[in-house]
Amino acid sequence: MQIRKGSKKVKLFMYTSNYWIEKLKLQKHPEGGYFKEVYKAKEMIKKEHLPKRYSGDRFHSTSIYFLITPDNFSAFHRIKSDETWHFYYGSSLSLHIISKKGEYLSIKLGNNPENGEVFQYTVEKGDWFAASVDEKDSYSLLGCTVSPGFDYDDFEMGKKDELTENFPQFKKLINRFARI
Repeated sequence: MQIRKGSKKVKLFMYTSNYWIEKLKLQKHPEGGYFKEVYKAKEMIKKEHLPKRYSGDRFHSTSIYFLITPDNFSAFHRIKSDETWHFYYGSSLSLHIISKKGEYLSIKLGNNPENGEVFQYTVEKGDWFAASVDEKDSYSLLGCTVSPGFDYDDFEMGKKDELTENFPQFKKLINRFARI
């Protein structure tokens, strides 16, 4: 729902972030925000059938609900699988991606294609990425799907000093979205 305040449109959401945290039984996520696993495939892919980067068997796919707020952003991290982000509700969100080649990409997830927003985007395995809510005093409710399925052995939290050493051109961005 939108209302007009003077000459500016203001978005109002029917639900608060706390509503979704309680309703979906979300818990704090190590990278920031809140999450709940909602799907884990019943079948596994054996280690010998996976690329060498995996330490063991993996589920075919996993998915979570994910909610972030402006003060509880998703910090820079990377995983060993592709991860598709799906926009559900709330403010648009910016994905901040530093590719393996050292290129920066900003993707807007949301429901307004006129503003260049997309409903989903897949971050490639091994790329560093963070996410932030675009509107102050709001939140973004999303889903994330990982294939082969997510495992904490495949997760690496970005460290400010190491990221800055490897990507000095993005020092300001790294300082904003890396927690350690």
